[in-house]
Amino acid sequence: INAEYGKQWYQRRVRGGILDKVLDAAGEGISTDELDRFAHSEIVAAGAYPAPLNYRAFPKSTCTSVNNVLCHGIPNTRKLRSGDIISIDVSIYYKGVFGDCCSSTSIGEVDITGHRLIAASKRATLSAIEACGPGVRFNSIGNTIGKVAEEERFSISKEFIGHGIGSYFHGLPDVYHYPNSANRHVMRPGMVFTIEPILMEGSDSMVILSDGWTAVSTDCKRSAQFEHTILITRDGTEILSPHR
Repeated sequence: INAEYGKQWYQRRVRGGILDKVLDAAGEGISTDELDRFAHSEIVAAGAYPAPLNYRAFPKSTCTSVNNVLCHGIPNTRKLRSGDIISIDVSIYYKGVFGDCCSSTSIGEVDITGHRLIAASKRATLSAIEACGPGVRFNSIGNTIGKVAEEERFSISKEFIGHGIGSYFHGLPDVYHYPNSANRHVMRPGMVFTIEPILMEGSDSMVILSDGWTAVSTDCKRSAQFEHTILITRDGTEILSPHR
């Protein structure tokens, strides 16, 4: 992975606020299709390409996952309503480098548990990043996220993992977001990968809908996701995808 190239890409593009702009645009009465079109225009204006579009036949430029949709939600004509939780995943390809980031936000009046769920997903990701560094085992990520989830009384999706990223969209290393003892490989300077846990209000059981993409909780309870891409440096980590 060309870590320096990746760092420059994020500083110029993601730090420019593409995801934050889409989060700002999300509100009552706005459809996820409209958000997707807005994101597409912002990405293209930045001279990049929306990485999900046509990736394994995915039909849209972003993933918009509402309420009981864990991830990979396909934008559609449904309008956002007060009380919704939405996770927006923006992935971009720019000059040979992929980038990936996601954040969750509330729409209108959301209950206390919904706000706790969103905050916990962010805290889990940031705590996991703090645990990373050269020589640290990868299972430290899942173990750290597990502690946050337990404290907040939420479950963790075990079906979706973080991944290496750079000249390829998804690759090694696999990054597990739940407590484990299997992933004992250590982090080394120059590695670039994502941390993107999905915390769930109910059980961690899920199914994929007939479209082949949309992942939903089987108990119809809500979920929230927060994602950063990070670089392992000689003395710690650097977040390459700053967003709120």
